[in-house]
Amino acid sequence: MFLFRWLWKNLQGYRGRYITAFVLTFIAQIMIVLNPFIMRIVVETFISGENAAENIVTRQGYLFWLIGLTIVFGFARTGISYLVHMLCEVCSQGAVFRIRSHLFRNMQTQDADFYDLYRTGDIMTRLSGDVEMLRHTTAWSFRTLFESIICFFVVSIFYFTINPYMALCMIGLTPVILAVSIRFNKKVGPMFGDLRERLSGLNTAAEENVSGNRVVKAFAAEDYEIERFRKSNLDYAEQGKKTSITWWKFFLPMEVVSQAVFTVHLISGGLFAINGVISMSDYMAFSMLAWAVSQPMSTLGYVISDLKRFTASANKIIEVYYSRPKIIEREDAFEIERINGDIEFKNVCFKYSGKSSDSSSNSKTETLSDISFQIKAGETVALMGETGSGKTTLVNLIPRIHDVTSGEILIDGINIRMLKLRQLRSSVGMATQEVLLYSDTIDGNIAFGNSKLDFESVQTYAKMADAHEFIEKTSDGYETIVGERGVGLSGGQKQRIALARALAVRPSILILDDTTSAVDSETEKHIQDSLRNLDFPCTKIIIAARISSAKDADKIIVLKDGKIAETGTHDSLIQANGYYREVYELQS
Repeated sequence: MFLFRWLWKNLQGYRGRYITAFVLTFIAQIMIVLNPFIMRIVVETFISGENAAENIVTRQGYLFWLIGLTIVFGFARTGISYLVHMLCEVCSQGAVFRIRSHLFRNMQTQDADFYDLYRTGDIMTRLSGDVEMLRHTTAWSFRTLFESIICFFVVSIFYFTINPYMALCMIGLTPVILAVSIRFNKKVGPMFGDLRERLSGLNTAAEENVSGNRVVKAFAAEDYEIERFRKSNLDYAEQGKKTSITWWKFFLPMEVVSQAVFTVHLISGGLFAINGVISMSDYMAFSMLAWAVSQPMSTLGYVISDLKRFTASANKIIEVYYSRPKIIEREDAFEIERINGDIEFKNVCFKYSGKSSDSSSNSKTETLSDISFQIKAGETVALMGETGSGKTTLVNLIPRIHDVTSGEILIDGINIRMLKLRQLRSSVGMATQEVLLYSDTIDGNIAFGNSKLDFESVQTYAKMADAHEFIEKTSDGYETIVGERGVGLSGGQKQRIALARALAVRPSILILDDTTSAVDSETEKHIQDSLRNLDFPCTKIIIAARISSAKDADKIIVLKDGKIAETGTHDSLIQANGYYREVYELQS
């Protein structure tokens, strides 16, 4: 029942129209018996009755009036049916629009753990196929089920008013249909859930291949990827085939029984008519509504199948719909006028709930342990260390991409958990080594964090990132459409656009995660000069692999195994016999 209450909640604004559609459906199903009722009168009065021949001559007006009524009722029922379909479609589209919008908004608030748990293909399946299944069920399945039930009961009552014996013969097969339906429901329900999971896996395999097409080509791994997709596709196809076969095994008996209604009608009706139990007009009325008994029975298989698909899809959607981020804003959180950029780590420890993004450690091992240091506003700090030492994890704690396990992080003397998330994150500009650019213009990508940025400012920040020159050489300059994930640009070009995007928000804290790894030394020097001469106050944290990126920093912090191994300036660390000196000697 929870699924239906949840769906009803999302029909807000359309509930009146949805109820109207069902009321009209009820009226339309009652009208089913009107024409057979009229035709029964016509047959009794003008065909098989004692005074039929006389009535044809003397009561022609009455005959035409009855025929006119059948035409009017036929058109009326068709019009009502059309209106019901339109109302259901409008309501279902409104509901899924509301659901899809909520899902997307909710996903925007999720933290990194959510995206570690759900694969991209799985999320896309929920936003597209699962939501479409909800629309289909809301627009068609519920209405069809209601329509079939009302139709069956209205016709059954009509039959019993004519002749109870004939009525019992006509609806006597109903218990068989119900028994088959119940067994079908238990058998095929779990299979649809399993089929839905395999579709998610298939979509994930396809999405990963499309996103990583360059890597596939670089390693000439097309055959491997084709085989991997073939296995996922075969797995889905086999489950689909198994589900379909099971569905047809149950559907065929239901179809046979529903069609048997006509045979029962022919045999029992003929015998009753021959023996005078029912009149010719009664037989005609039964004949005209035989489909109204068989059709609900045959439709039941389709409806049950759809309801099972609806249940599987709705459960998957609800997982994301009600998912809540672990990193939330406190009720007493507040905003300050402007973040200056003083940063302090106090005994910070951190564990990933699963596998670390920059470490192979699991949840039992601390990625960061007892980290303490201070950065004054306006300072430049470089972070260095071996791969997996915790550098990226450390900077991700500042804008609360992850939350500390213990200890605290202070900005301007305030625990970051007390700051409004929007102000905190909008005050931190990040440019990462793994750049994500959107399928938009270069101008749009640079102004992503500040949509009100004018064109001159966009150019200014592009020049700071040493990107202006190559942008001007592209086909349409700043209006050049960047392919998905920056396809068509080199690694260094993407990094420079990402740096310009980070600078464009004029952040109080700028975090650069090895953003010059793909550029040449001359470009790196130009970027460093620009960073030293920013026209706004900014604290800079630079994750560096090159000594050239770190040597001019006010402070250099070296991490090892999630702990601070060295701290100092370039000159002091060269004098020490540690990691920094080793890197310096290697790169020199």
